[in-house]
Formats: sequence, structure tokens, C-alpha cells
Amino acid sequence: MHFVDAKGILSQLNGMNVYRGCTHGCIYCDSRSACYGFTHAFEDIEVKRNAPQLLEKALRSKRRKCMIGTGAMCDPYMHCEEELQITRKCLELIERYEFGAAIQTKSDRILRDLDLLKRINEKTKCVVQMTLTTYDEELCRILEPNVCTTGRRAQVLEILRDEGIPTVVWLSPILPFLNDTKENIKGILEYCVRAKVRGIICFGMGMTLREGDREYYYQALDRHFPGLRQKYHQKYGYAYELASDRNGELMGIFRSVCQRHGILHDVDACFRYLHEFPEKYEQLTLF
Repeated sequence: MHFVDAKGILSQLNGMNVYRGCTHGCIYCDSRSACYGFTHAFEDIEVKRNAPQLLEKALRSKRRKCMIGTGAMCDPYMHCEEELQITRKCLELIERYEFGAAIQTKSDRILRDLDLLKRINEKTKCVVQMTLTTYDEELCRILEPNVCTTGRRAQVLEILRDEGIPTVVWLSPILPFLNDTKENIKGILEYCVRAKVRGIICFGMGMTLREGDREYYYQALDRHFPGLRQKYHQKYGYAYELASDRNGELMGIFRSVCQRHGILHDVDACFRYLHEFPEKYEQLTLF
């Protein structure tokens, strides 16, 4: 990893990434795409060492409380967070200044900060978003090699449920010819129902590939699934969106389970929930 002094930390939509790059090694990661302008190796993590100072300045200057998001472009709980604790320092500021938090991760390292998540949720609102793609544990270890498996992430969701922290699952991506099966989708949905997740974000059964990401993905296919790259070339060419042939059937299963168990599954509704700051808290601050 290498360290930089960033000029800013919050986006216009109040999202932040305290790191750039990732060490989880997921073979499909869109963040590897050339359009994001990385000037260093993806696994050479760029650390924004002044992120806490920038965040405190930004929070103090805001006229209204809001949800602060993190994890959209890089996982805030990758390996280096164990030592650096920059994510934790930022959460401490969010809790101190009484903002909300919406955190996206694949890692069980988030449990280290359970005390902070609970305090934020008691004051305002804290939502943890967990990505689940692959029910089969052995396949998961190939697709997402350097992070805890789906089974462990499901345990994390249950722990958060028991602590009263709402959760949202990202069911994405679903890789054609690999995990686009009824068994996979049903298995993940069973985890979600058991954990009583608030919502599931799914853009359809498939994936996206573009320059940078595409090359890395195909190299991984050659290593682990010889011959599969050719099936992708024949079916999709150089398309950006790669929809599964089973999209209709699998989306039907997805919608049916969500409706039966009262799980938010409209993408826009899920994002509104993530961005909504508690109305009750806003009313209290007037007095």
C-alpha cells in the first residue's frame, strides 16, 4: 500500500472511499475497469491517510444531517484496515457528529466495529450492506478468494439482525455459466430470509464487463475454468451487459421470495431506504 493526502473525501451524494484498490481478489470486480483511471496496481492500495480529518471538516460544515455511505468503489474492511483503522476512525466521527451510516462490504471484519455500528443506529440510523453472490462455498473461494465466504457473511447478517442493525444484501453479480442457477439463487435467498434483511438489491441475473475488468476476468476463467472464455466470446462478444439466459426464471424466483417475506426488492426503493435519514431524528433536532 501507499499513502496519499486527498483533497476531499465526500462525494455529492455523501459517499466516501478511504481506500482505492482492493485485496479481496474477486475475479469479476468492476472497480478494475480502466474508466476509473487507476495509476497504480489495483492490489497496491492507495490509503487516504487524511480521510478522518477531511471527514470531520465536511461533517462540521454540513447544515443538515444525512446518511454517509462507504464501500461503493472499494471495500472499507479489506486487509489493511486491520492495522490502519481508518474506517473505524471515520465511523467514530459519524457517531460523534450524529450522522447516519450506510456501509457496504463483503468482510466479517465489520464485526470489529459492532460497538460503533450499534451506537450510530441508536442515535440515528446504521445500515450494513453485504454482497452475496455464490452459495456454493468452494465456488465462492474461487470467485472471491481473499475474503470470507458467503456462509460466513450470512452469519454476520444474523449477528447484525440480533443486534438490531438493519441490513441490505447486494445480489450481484450473477455470472453466466457459473452461478446463474436456481440452487444458487434459492440458497442465497434462504440466507436473506433467515437474517431478516430489510432489502435485496438486484439489477438482474447477469454481470457487466468493460476494459480492464474484462481482461482480468477472462484470465481468471482460463486459470479456473478452461474453455469457458470461448463460450463468453461466442455468446457475448465485447458487450458491456452480459445477461444470463436464465434471467427470467431466476428473477421470478427472486421476486416471489421477496414478496412472500416482505423484503424490499425494487432497486429504487432500496436506494431510497439507504439514503433516507430518520425523520424522527430530524424532528427532534428542532427542539
